[in-house]
Amino acid sequence: MAWTAAFLWLIVIAIESTALLSSSNTSRILYPLLHFLFRLDWARFEVWHFYIRKTGHVIGYATLSVLLFRAWRATLPAMSSVKWTARWSIIAALGTAFVASLDEWHQSFIPSRTGRWQDVVLDSCAGIAAQVFIFLWYLRKNKNFSDRRYTRSFS
Repeated sequence: MAWTAAFLWLIVIAIESTALLSSSNTSRILYPLLHFLFRLDWARFEVWHFYIRKTGHVIGYATLSVLLFRAWRATLPAMSSVKWTARWSIIAALGTAFVASLDEWHQSFIPSRTGRWQDVVLDSCAGIAAQVFIFLWYLRKNKNFSDRRYTRSFS
């Protein structure tokens, strides 16, 4: 059951990787909307469009990383009742980087898309940032981090 959300999110990423959501197709939707709302001309829209699309990468792959963390936590139980281990976090971050690589490789075969190594780096960094956030969340939640059950989770 823990993998359901991760698999569904992988389907979303696969759909976003098609020609359907290429830059030219999203600009046909977003330009009229942003022009109407903010009176953006085409040159300013192109800048905003770039940042909107990259923000989508960050949100999408950070979400994937969190969902993979949850799935691995359910699949590979720890020796104690810890809520975070480096193993779950590393596997989730590596899985995110792997999916990002496959996604960009796939896009390199679609004429209206481009497979860019820079996007793999951006997506992987988003996955790592999500894991850092999860770690800090549990660190803050469990103020007594020096407790033995938490220090064992790092090994």
